[in-house]
Amino acid sequence: MRRRGAEAGDRGRLRRTAARLRPRLPRTTRGRRRAVQGVMIACVLGLAPATWMYTAADARVRTAADAPAQEVAVVFGAGLWDGKPSPYLANRLRAAAGLYRDKKVKVVLVTGDNSRVEYDEPDAMRSFLVAHGVPDSRIVSDFAGFDTWDSCVRARKIFGVERAVLVTQGFHVRRAIALCRAAGIDAYGVGVDAAHDATWYYGGTREMFAAGKAALEALFKPDPHFLGPRERGVDVALAADTR
Repeated sequence: MRRRGAEAGDRGRLRRTAARLRPRLPRTTRGRRRAVQGVMIACVLGLAPATWMYTAADARVRTAADAPAQEVAVVFGAGLWDGKPSPYLANRLRAAAGLYRDKKVKVVLVTGDNSRVEYDEPDAMRSFLVAHGVPDSRIVSDFAGFDTWDSCVRARKIFGVERAVLVTQGFHVRRAIALCRAAGIDAYGVGVDAAHDATWYYGGTREMFAAGKAALEALFKPDPHFLGPRERGVDVALAADTR
């Protein structure tokens, strides 16, 4: 009997605790109206960054076939596997090589992470492009493109890029366009096809959260991790173009 009484007491305490933790809806009509308005405002604020991103990139997402001719293509890093471009990055680089062969661009700016000696995205990207027919003299490396915003700002301020075709996956291309436009580049984007595997779904989900960070970067325009002096690599490569 004592055990049954103790168990009943425990159940009672659990019910009371659950009741205290259960969210309480407003009891008045005015309170419920305010609660609904609060939820609606939260939804609007949550969707605002993604709406801005899509609006900024509107009509600027193209295929490789209908991308406008520009002097520079910008290829964003997307990871290395055993020192070589990951499958996603390799697809970006193939698309950029195709743009060069089709004379849609004259120079390819590869921007990625080289924050440690054993990890060098830009050099791996350069080697891949050369192997796919892009002359080494037409490739320029940005070794401090640690994220999309840094890559866009450095392309404009360090390398002097004013107009460009951005090459990346479809789930990332709108954010890339929006941020590069915010950084002062007249940008169009080529969204490279990709298999809808776990990486694709992860990338698409990540973009939902990255939109908020992108909106803040476009609004406040922070300096990238590294700036440094103006580099003439793009200018030299364009001047040497004889095609």
